[in-house]
Amino acid sequence: MGEVPALDVPLITPYKMGNFQLCHRVVLAPLTRQRSYGNVPQPHAILYYSQRTTKGGLLISEATGVSDTAQGYPETPGIWTKEQVEAWKPIVDAVHAKGGVFFCQIWHVGRISNTGFQPNGQAPISSTDKMPTPQIRSNGTDVARFTPPRRLSTEEIPQHVNDFRLAARNAMEAGFDGVEIHGAHGYLIDQFLKDQVNDRTDKYGGSLENRCRFALEIVEAVSEEIGADRVGIRLSPFANYMESGDSNPEALGLYMVESLNKYNILYSHMVEPRMKTVGEMAESPHSLVPMRKAFHGTFIVAGGYGREDGNKAVAEDRADLVAYGRHFLANPDLPKRFELDAPLNKYDRSTFYISDPVVGYTDYPFLDETIHAQVK
Repeated sequence: MGEVPALDVPLITPYKMGNFQLCHRVVLAPLTRQRSYGNVPQPHAILYYSQRTTKGGLLISEATGVSDTAQGYPETPGIWTKEQVEAWKPIVDAVHAKGGVFFCQIWHVGRISNTGFQPNGQAPISSTDKMPTPQIRSNGTDVARFTPPRRLSTEEIPQHVNDFRLAARNAMEAGFDGVEIHGAHGYLIDQFLKDQVNDRTDKYGGSLENRCRFALEIVEAVSEEIGADRVGIRLSPFANYMESGDSNPEALGLYMVESLNKYNILYSHMVEPRMKTVGEMAESPHSLVPMRKAFHGTFIVAGGYGREDGNKAVAEDRADLVAYGRHFLANPDLPKRFELDAPLNKYDRSTFYISDPVVGYTDYPFLDETIHAQVK
């Protein structure tokens, strides 16, 4: 079988994202791996990220906490202390050494937590004091139990906006090329955005404009701190993760991208409507196309993509870039495999979130020379 020229593989074509020249359109999606012991990134992450780096490829880091109240899962990294910033530096350097572009995803879990993860055993914070019901964790076995959250007062909110701003500054200090604000999947920002969760009566609740205020204040603060040309945001208007659904997701998505245009941020990263719940695809009458058309910056899509529909999304101009999670986790050389249409390693869900520094993390095989010979 002859090698397909890159022109026939839309995912393997160059793209200029603001000031960044990308060599292809296959993005490493932000993937929680729970191997940052004590919330500090570890040396084994150097290998993990550099394995998945290609020249001119965009990588988005695993979700990284903005403060000591942001945690809700074991061994997830943060970027609010000097120690954490220093620990990120060699990881970022390794990605840059191979020519990659690396953005840090900054997050706060909000009510998706319990007192065990919180400083001094305090209540998790949220837009609401409604507690989510216990959820089966993404590994399919463990049950996440939550503690009743504490509703943030109007006066406290600027402090949490500021935490995102400081995390973005710290990401720059660690050497990242930019940050992605995590506004998706039922975490703190999404808890403000979605009317199923947000039951506030102050200026951060009620109308669509009010519910989006917190997210947009964070976008504004982060953009002012590090420059809008280094800022992206991830949104999942159609998803109902962690009981965070919205009665009019299309209106929410459109309002957000139109508002984001005012800040001139670099990209919007949106989760496909078919991904209603974690890891499961469902038929959906909805589409991200109206948001794609309304947004002025780079548009990244994610959610259950394979090679063929990723190529199609780019070819049909429904996306500039396509983010891959599970396939990239299991195939460190995913862009190469897509280029050659080579077979993919299967991912092993049971090792996604174990704390082992190697197993299910850096031990997935690359295309070896024998496969190369067969493909060519």
